[in-house]
Amino acid sequence: MRGPTKISVLICTYNRSQSLGVAVESVAAQSLPQSLDWEILIIDNNSPDQTRQVVEDLQHRYPNHIRYVFEPQQGVSHARNAGIREARGEILAFLDDDETASKDWLQNLTGNLHNGEWAGAGGRVLPPSSFSPPRWLSTKSSFANGPLAAFDLGLVAGQLSEPAFGANMAFRREVFDKYGGFRTDLGRAGKSMISNEDTEFGRRLMAAGLRLRYEPSALTYHPVEANRLQKEYFLNWWFSKGRSDIRELGNQPNSKRFLGVPLPLFRALPWVAMRWVFAVEPPKRFSYKLQVWNCVGQIYESYRQWLATGRKR
Repeated sequence: MRGPTKISVLICTYNRSQSLGVAVESVAAQSLPQSLDWEILIIDNNSPDQTRQVVEDLQHRYPNHIRYVFEPQQGVSHARNAGIREARGEILAFLDDDETASKDWLQNLTGNLHNGEWAGAGGRVLPPSSFSPPRWLSTKSSFANGPLAAFDLGLVAGQLSEPAFGANMAFRREVFDKYGGFRTDLGRAGKSMISNEDTEFGRRLMAAGLRLRYEPSALTYHPVEANRLQKEYFLNWWFSKGRSDIRELGNQPNSKRFLGVPLPLFRALPWVAMRWVFAVEPPKRFSYKLQVWNCVGQIYESYRQWLATGRKR
């Protein structure tokens, strides 16, 4: 007779039936103690492709380990919250539907979460070994990490001072029970590139005094599709990140504003724009341009919120 499930791996998916099987296979092939009970939850976020058929085939190959959950409300936060509600594990791990996990990923990611000392953990997310950045992009710049879904703080394990990315993270079930799920006003939904649902949750736990652990040996690989290596993608990503930051953190209530926009943003924009215009090296020039788009995103979202609420007061 099977004991209670100890670990649930949540894979939220939308219209990626071709890559989903590879991601699930990498989890099913994990090196885990035989005494450890685990499951894979595939949360289908209303996919119009062959996702359901792919999951049924995987269920035949791995009976008793894979469960299917359908979430019709579009958005990754809705899908993750549905998976949290359905999961049976005491520890919940998250993996993207186009990633592949190293063979000891799950054991290394969750190994220190069983005794309650740590509320959660995050591992490294790297691009494939074949990845080669374009000349206008510096992978050493922090502005490259988000659009590439890369998270790498080095090879030394320890306490996180910043939240991990949703592509490679795990939490004890009890923290969701106490602190809630992912904010549904954040996170990808349809064509929207609004983000921060994963890092906001991590910051929420850290603000409550909980400890999150960095596990560099818990390694996953995230693909870099051709569209992610277009300048337009990076610009849209950082513009949306600016909007996401305002949604998550809001504006300082005591700051002076014009049309709902904090004045420091207006002061920062021309300074960053000048650095962009006069930078010579292509990677540095593009990093400054991304900062401009990020600042404009913050201004836009502040103004949008003022239109929606501020003018009514």
